[in-house]
Amino acid sequence: MPPVPVQPRRLLRRVAAWCARALGILLALALAGFGALALWSHAPGGRLAATALAGLWVIWVGTTGLLASADPRAWRAWGLLAAGCLVLGLWWGSITPSNDRVWAADVARTLSAERRGSEVVLHNVRNFAWRSDEDYTARWETRRYDLDRLRSVDMALSYWMGSAGLGSAGLGPAIAHTLVTFGFDDGRQLVFSVEVRKERHEQYSALAGFFKRYELALVAADERDILGVRARVRDEDVYLYRVHMPVTAMRALFEQYLDEAESLRATPRFYQTLTANCTTIVYAMMQRIVPGLPLDLRLLASGYLPSYVQEVGALTPGYSLQQLQARGRITERARQAGPNADFSAAIRQGLPVVAR
Repeated sequence: MPPVPVQPRRLLRRVAAWCARALGILLALALAGFGALALWSHAPGGRLAATALAGLWVIWVGTTGLLASADPRAWRAWGLLAAGCLVLGLWWGSITPSNDRVWAADVARTLSAERRGSEVVLHNVRNFAWRSDEDYTARWETRRYDLDRLRSVDMALSYWMGSAGLGSAGLGPAIAHTLVTFGFDDGRQLVFSVEVRKERHEQYSALAGFFKRYELALVAADERDILGVRARVRDEDVYLYRVHMPVTAMRALFEQYLDEAESLRATPRFYQTLTANCTTIVYAMMQRIVPGLPLDLRLLASGYLPSYVQEVGALTPGYSLQQLQARGRITERARQAGPNADFSAAIRQGLPVVAR
């Protein structure tokens, strides 16, 4: 094999050095971004202290990373960068979920269940009377349900960043909270909702939700409470869709929720904005009941979930998505339902009936 000319060798060395430098810069940027956001999400002492710590981390990684990328043989710079990453990694690994914090009132208790054949006794079912987000009467109840009398499953979507209208601009139509409500033959409804378990006086941030900021909560609640507070108090746009599924699948999904509640009581987990949220966890439950259920981006942009559910054949047949959306908008009906009205019946006026 003929020897490689000197010039190409020199060129190859330059390309290799450039690639190493570019890789070092990209690595430093990734480390700086992750560490800064993690520190910003968790650092004690308020936002000012968190911002200062995040800034110091960016300066540390930027300085050592640039020195290391400028000269791959600068072992001291690489060592300082590695030491910083090790400290950050140890700190990040020490952040673990807990069930023992000073929780916000609406997620203060955890759901538990006793199963006796087809009968289920649920403890800590939420039935708050909301006048505002700060003014409410807290009620936690024990309720009994016979799963042999389960008759319906509905999907509720609550849009908290704007309208769900298909012509709306911005993020409004893409961002929604997913709830599932189960109906029994005596007219009672029970809603399950996977929620952020905020601490008292804590505010939700979707960005912080990527960085172990919140635990997960599974809430079982009365419809007047959990749908009513969103439509009436929080000015969210709420939609209800009847789900077309066999009774056996309904029961299996209900029991999946009970399993999830028991799992969270035994082993707390973090909420994660992208992978462990109100929609992806429900999808994981449904996958156990319906193997092969397809993955789809609409599981992440949950505001578009109705179109996904319709495509897999689980919404009321014979209606377009626009018709189901128009009939399913319960916002005004929820706001107008009086304190003595049958709330569940009132919000379902005009919804198409699913034939069993």
